[in-house]
Amino acid sequence: MIGKSTYKAAREVAQVAEDHFASQIKAAKEINGTNLATVPPASIIETMIDAAFWASLRREEGHSPRLSLAFLPPEQSEQPLMFEHHLTLSSAVLTKIGPGVERPGIHLGVWYEGDYLHIWGMTRSIPDFCFVLDVSEPGLLVIKHRRQDGFGKFVNVAVLTGDQVKIVDEQSVNIPDCPDLLYSLLGFNSLTVWNKSLNVMVQLAVSMRSHQKGGILLVVPTGSEAWRESIRHPMRYAVGPAYSELAELMLRQDDKDLHWQDEMKRAIDAMAGFTAVDGATIISDKYELYGFGAKIDRKLGSKPVEKLILTEPVIGGGATIDQPALTGGTRHLSAAQFVHDQRDAIAMVASQDGRFTIFSWSTCENMVQANRIDSLLL
Repeated sequence: MIGKSTYKAAREVAQVAEDHFASQIKAAKEINGTNLATVPPASIIETMIDAAFWASLRREEGHSPRLSLAFLPPEQSEQPLMFEHHLTLSSAVLTKIGPGVERPGIHLGVWYEGDYLHIWGMTRSIPDFCFVLDVSEPGLLVIKHRRQDGFGKFVNVAVLTGDQVKIVDEQSVNIPDCPDLLYSLLGFNSLTVWNKSLNVMVQLAVSMRSHQKGGILLVVPTGSEAWRESIRHPMRYAVGPAYSELAELMLRQDDKDLHWQDEMKRAIDAMAGFTAVDGATIISDKYELYGFGAKIDRKLGSKPVEKLILTEPVIGGGATIDQPALTGGTRHLSAAQFVHDQRDAIAMVASQDGRFTIFSWSTCENMVQANRIDSLLL
């Protein structure tokens, strides 16, 4: 029944999530947005989270379910697959049906009648700002929604890991020197200032994290050669001339063209795959590949980076000043040193354990800043 939950974190996050979706949908309506989702009431959010959490801890034939729930009626979906009889929204049902819906892009449609929630079927099509609840792994749930332009990674609203709740901080985009990649991932102001080209960096970050081998991606200004002063030469896998497939795809960008989207995904996954090779992958801010497997060196005459600002874009994740060695391993230290020496560059670091950090230079604080963003990439 709606509002009957036993998972404490579901009660803690439900109202926050409702307020977020209400705010986004209201803003979209004010600029004449169409194809908008229904605001999910807190009681329904709580019930969906409760069922999904307990399902995530169950196993079916030795496997834990990985699935996605979307709150919408069938009429808001294109070509929905509808069950002849509604299924009860319960952990037992979700565990049983899980193996059939774990592929990316498939959502179980959830709606209500009176005080009861039910699963009406499956869909690949959902409206803008539709409430989506992903079961990523046992005990790990992510609340997210589709971007208004409908292309690219969904925007995360909150991450629940057991009894720990991380609510994405909408004010993180207002911090001085907030990196464009972080701004894009947060997506809160995408209604008016969303720059679709930034989405490439988001997709690269997601793809880097997904190969689970760890890696470094250095993004340097187009036309600049200064970055070479921070790389050990000869570079083992230098590319010459620069490989420009991704850059050329962006020049003929067409978000509505499914063939273009497929080409983009393949090119992004190929680029991210290079980061699995030991060393750093280097690209321009126009997405041209300069090389991979590069070893980062301290620039001649430069001092070792001694401290940096560490932040996480979640409520309670305020900035702290720390030593680079305490933020991660060798990759993190090398990336921090690179940005310290090449202040117009950024470094993206994926760890094998799933952590993901963006390093950039803060002109306000005159030091390296490290934004840990794995909570946004799930």
